[in-house]
Amino acid sequence: MKIVTQFVPGSLGQIVTLHAEHYAKHWSFGTYFEAKVASELAEFAGRVTAKDLALLACDAQGVAASLILDLNDPTSGPRGAHLRRFICADRCRGKGIGRALMARAVLHAEQYAEGRMWLTTFAGLRPARHLYESFGFELVHEQAGEAWGTQVSEQEFHKLTV
Repeated sequence: MKIVTQFVPGSLGQIVTLHAEHYAKHWSFGTYFEAKVASELAEFAGRVTAKDLALLACDAQGVAASLILDLNDPTSGPRGAHLRRFICADRCRGKGIGRALMARAVLHAEQYAEGRMWLTTFAGLRPARHLYESFGFELVHEQAGEAWGTQVSEQEFHKLTV
């Protein structure tokens, strides 16, 4: 598995596909979610700067995992760097790839955002929540919502200190 720090031709589509297929299979998310991922990822790719971080774990089949650390998200404010589009394909789950990407993202945030990071997710993703909490993220807000195109218990996690 090779980790690259920039988008390569086709990688945006592969990231969207990873999200769309995983969340359709396990959570019955539909086209609304896929379009949201595609739109937000394209918006980020169009404004990415040298301080932002795009991590892609690639194998012979293409992008196997992704993590975006958006240091210029206009909605972030004092929350710091926005962790987005973090996913591992089924073929690489449980192999430490997600932990490796997260460790690199935390180091990057320490360098460029005083260690402050935040992310949104939803209740029920136990392995992901365990990983976030192992890196010092804390749940700060939870409410029912439809930001993903279906009713879920939306959650916001923050990592405030180094």
